[in-house]
Amino acid sequence: MTNSSKTARPDMYRFHNGTKSPLPFDAAEYEARLEELRERMDAAGATAAVFTSMHNIAYYSGFLYCAFGRPYGLVVTETECVTISAGIDAGQPWRRSFADNITYTDWQRDNYWRAVASVTGKGATIGYEGDHLTLMQRDKLEDFLEPVVMIDLFETTMRQRMHKSPAEIALIRQAAQVADVGGYAIRDAVKVGAREIDIAMAGRDAMELEIAKRFPDAEYRDTWVWFQSGINTDGAHNPVTARQLQRGDILSLNTFPMISAYYVALERTLFAGDVDPASLKIWEANVAAHEYGMSLLKPGVSCADVTHKINAFLEERDLLQYRTFGYGHSFGVLSHFYGREAGLELREDIDTVLEPGMVISMEPMLTLPEGQPGAGGYREHDILVITEDGNDNITGYPYGPDFNVVG
Repeated sequence: MTNSSKTARPDMYRFHNGTKSPLPFDAAEYEARLEELRERMDAAGATAAVFTSMHNIAYYSGFLYCAFGRPYGLVVTETECVTISAGIDAGQPWRRSFADNITYTDWQRDNYWRAVASVTGKGATIGYEGDHLTLMQRDKLEDFLEPVVMIDLFETTMRQRMHKSPAEIALIRQAAQVADVGGYAIRDAVKVGAREIDIAMAGRDAMELEIAKRFPDAEYRDTWVWFQSGINTDGAHNPVTARQLQRGDILSLNTFPMISAYYVALERTLFAGDVDPASLKIWEANVAAHEYGMSLLKPGVSCADVTHKINAFLEERDLLQYRTFGYGHSFGVLSHFYGREAGLELREDIDTVLEPGMVISMEPMLTLPEGQPGAGGYREHDILVITEDGNDNITGYPYGPDFNVVG
């Protein structure tokens, strides 16, 4: 970083501090992603793309931003790929990126958009992300870039991310193994009288240590655990508390390792000490739905078809009214959907057909209200890679009563 005057206050500059750090994938992976992106941009008619989401910026450049109230971006043209980052992060966005980088300053408002415009120029056909760009930032894009046309690239980039490369699948497979490590650590920590928070920390610590061992050159952030007990199991995303485990409690184990912007999960039902007959009946029914659902995940089947079949399975057992959400979703690079793609969820209104190279979970959940026999939330969760003739389950931690009545 050099200025001709000690008092110069630039709108932007290039601060390429140090040398490039190892990224989660090699250069060929990012080059292939950008080549396909440019083909998709050309098909859509966009001459430049301005990405603002953490998932597309990380997917195409390797850089995962931490916004803290500041905008970040990635500008891709026919010849350039440039991340736009705030001065507070200095050289880290360049070091942790396959792309070039421009740092904008906060000496005056909207230097971010001036930096973007320095790459796109004015009067271009601009691609943007309709699922992420706010109305305020869209107005600024129009003011500073003066595009002749704006084209939403949300759908086409999502379709690209839904199909995983061999390198992505290899990373996701290791991440699933890390999730298993957290699961076993949690199982070992389950004791009557122990607090949810202490059990959750045991799983988180085990996963972070395992990630550091497997990926010594990575950045470490956002790995966490939800461990729920008793009534706290009724919602899938209920936060950890200091509630103490009681004998006979239903428990929900949920581990979430994050590795180089890629997110996976392991979720299991457990019981503390013993399980009563009413609860066991519901648990076994949910396990049966889980196994049935996994058997349906194969190429050529639509997300809606899978959903309707599991609905029928539960309805035959008079349990469909206890279903709480869709039966599964995709996994991949971190996003505001936490790794899932809107077009690859197991829901009635998603017609996407499963294809080899997609990664998807099966995670049925039944919740029975407090005061009813078998009360609590039951959830099993495995991650499966769709193959040419079926699926490959990459989750190893066992599910069901034989292994998960503990403490």
